Amino acid sequence: MIDLIPFIFIVATLAVVSVLSDKVRIPYPILLVLVGLVIGFIPGLPLVELDPEVVFLLFLPPLLFRAGWNTSWPAFRAAIRPISRLSIGLVFLTTCAVAVAAHYFIPGMRWPVAFVLGAIVSPPDAVSATSIMKGTGLDKRVITILEGESLVNDASALIAYKYAVAAVMSSTFVLWKAGVQFLLVAAGGILVGTAVGYGFAYMMKRVRSNAMLEGTMSLLVPFISYPVAEAVGVSGVLAVVSTGLVTSWLSHEMFSHQGRTLVTSVWDMIEFLLNGAVFVLIGFQLSTIVHNTVEYSFADLIGYGLIVSAVVVMVRLLFIVPTAYFTDMLPTGEYRQRESGFDWKMAIVLSWTGMRGVVSLATAMAIPLVMENGKHFPYRKLILFVSFVVILVTLIGQGLSLPYLIRKLGIRSSGQEEAEEETRLRLLLANSSLDFIHDHFSETKMNPDVADQVRKLYELRSNWIKDKKYGTNRQAPGTADLLSQVVDAQLAVTQFKRDLLLRLHREASFSESAIKKMERELDLDEARLRSHV
Repeated sequence: MIDLIPFIFIVATLAVVSVLSDKVRIPYPILLVLVGLVIGFIPGLPLVELDPEVVFLLFLPPLLFRAGWNTSWPAFRAAIRPISRLSIGLVFLTTCAVAVAAHYFIPGMRWPVAFVLGAIVSPPDAVSATSIMKGTGLDKRVITILEGESLVNDASALIAYKYAVAAVMSSTFVLWKAGVQFLLVAAGGILVGTAVGYGFAYMMKRVRSNAMLEGTMSLLVPFISYPVAEAVGVSGVLAVVSTGLVTSWLSHEMFSHQGRTLVTSVWDMIEFLLNGAVFVLIGFQLSTIVHNTVEYSFADLIGYGLIVSAVVVMVRLLFIVPTAYFTDMLPTGEYRQRESGFDWKMAIVLSWTGMRGVVSLATAMAIPLVMENGKHFPYRKLILFVSFVVILVTLIGQGLSLPYLIRKLGIRSSGQEEAEEETRLRLLLANSSLDFIHDHFSETKMNPDVADQVRKLYELRSNWIKDKKYGTNRQAPGTADLLSQVVDAQLAVTQFKRDLLLRLHREASFSESAIKKMERELDLDEARLRSHV
């Protein structure tokens, strides 16, 4: 019989912590980790060990796919140079720096083993960074770079990890061969992911009349892209990210309006559940890891962990600030840094967003137990503990201080630029719709009264947008107030209908299916109306 208690417990924990985080003003990922840490040490509870296969096959594909889907491909492409520097250059630099520190500070640790540790802790985590940054008001240019970095750096680190482990297992390593293999694996992953993305788009265009099928196919695609890429020996991470980016670019023509509404809602919930489960499970692991490292001095373990954490943090800081000064790492305007000079505040914030997460933990747990000669993999338990310390120091330490740092430096985005862009788009759509009504309806046999009512409605919307943009519209003063009253009146009627439906439901005057269908229509009406409030 399947034990559902852990699943129910994790979901209940997510619900409670998400409400609590709003009250205590702590990012919910950090609060989930802290709760997991506390629960993990409750006496009598069984030790929970996270299976790396579960992370790489169940958690990682949908989360990376969703992150890619939410990323703007034009913005990603425009910022490709700083993203590449961080996701490839900084990852490999961090791997080397940590390897040097581990080799010299941890007694007896050979270079190949030290590089394994470096590769494990080198990539900032996509899930951690994006979850903690939500609601911080961080400038969208920095968010674009961070999200782009987090989409690619896992692939760089996992490839470095693969060759470091191979060097430990076989004691052989050829740098130029590893470099060529890296390029082939990365390019192959991108090609596979792109092909899956376009195949997905092709299929979606042919099932647009079935919203349920659209939703089902969207859930399947990351679990096709990732394992197919891994099966042919290329990067599954880059494959699923590429699939997400292709989906982001083509989504406007792939889905029906019903399918887009359904898919967005379903993926929002899946993302919330998977993200939350990841952070709770990270917290759970400490008791298991401590239990497995009893042969080491706890003071030594903490010391090694803090040394590696300091290296990880300092390397990112010392890489980003000079790079941002001499290059276009932190773009402005059309992603051109040099137009307005060096922004040291953004550089500091960008350097402080290197939170590690579940990928580092799962990679450490995936280290083989024994080598080809039958001996135990050297320092495996120590690597696991040090990796967990790095995760805690960066996730909790940097995660808690990041919102304060953003406020202190005063680089929160006012949202004015985004609001103005939305207003311009609304005005363009409204005016273009008026032109369409004038040209199209005059050529058809539509009742003139109907055409006139539709025209007046869009004129009202156009004037309302102009009121909002310019303050007062000389052609129609008070239009914004008028339209607001119209929306308020429609919302009031919608609420009356809801109350009436509820009474009819209790009286069983109509069938449940009819009631639910009308309720769904009211939900859509209210969502549309509130988008204008």
